[in-house]
Amino acid sequence: MESKRQQKMASLLQQELAAVLQRDLPHLFGGGLAPSISTVKVTPDLGQARVYLSLLLGNNATDRLEIIKDNAKEIRHALAKRIRQTARVVPELIFFHDDSAAYAAHMDQVLGTLHIPPAPKDDEGEDDDKPARPRLFN
Repeated sequence: MESKRQQKMASLLQQELAAVLQRDLPHLFGGGLAPSISTVKVTPDLGQARVYLSLLLGNNATDRLEIIKDNAKEIRHALAKRIRQTARVVPELIFFHDDSAAYAAHMDQVLGTLHIPPAPKDDEGEDDDKPARPRLFN
């Protein structure tokens, strides 16, 4: 469970990293849309931050993630300029691809293709109009 300190730092990093990627370093994405940051998890000593990026828009998510990983030092430097008044130490940034949205879309598609037959009717002579009473004893 994260402490309040970790949660505050994660929230700050998420907001500021989004601003860095969209405003300060748009040249990294070749004029395309910057990835959105879905989650940031910070270690208890605030030394490392795991940044989960949603790379849904555009093709070749792995190539885009590699570009970000290659420029992690530049991203951290730009982040440091933005949060230098708030944070004493800028954590090391480790970037990951967050594929939870793609997984949710896949599961929605799988569930949509399932054929579930209707429940069988009770053949004990009860009327279909009356709701079934729960049985307490056999």
